[in-house]
Amino acid sequence: MNAKGSCLCKSIKFSFKLKGKHFDACHCSMCRNWGGGPAFTVEVAGDIQFEGEENIKVYRSSDWAERGFCQNCGTHLFYRLKDKNFCNFNLGTIENNEEFQFTTEIFVDSKPQNYSFANETKKMTEKEVIEAFNGGS
Repeated sequence: MNAKGSCLCKSIKFSFKLKGKHFDACHCSMCRNWGGGPAFTVEVAGDIQFEGEENIKVYRSSDWAERGFCQNCGTHLFYRLKDKNFCNFNLGTIENNEEFQFTTEIFVDSKPQNYSFANETKKMTEKEVIEAFNGGS
């Protein structure tokens, strides 16, 4: 299963293999600060092909991760780990994203009380997310 998408101004186009036809929400303070609300993301399962890669700017948001965005229109594109094979893209940049199922919410212990989703989702705390990335160790 493949995904295709672009930034708002179309100066960056991309495609990649999807991990699944679902999306997750991240409630961590960095994602909420970066995008003005929780981040809705899809996980990459294979190599990413870019057109217009020279238009991507990368912000190192922590010692272990970075976020990519379009230098022309500011569209938030991806979050990726620096030393592991993990990357996700913002749902809104993906074509035909209405077909995706909302499955998981992460960093639920960071979620403010002023919003909630009606969907039934798997909910993971910060500790559970970190344990999942570290293989439970």
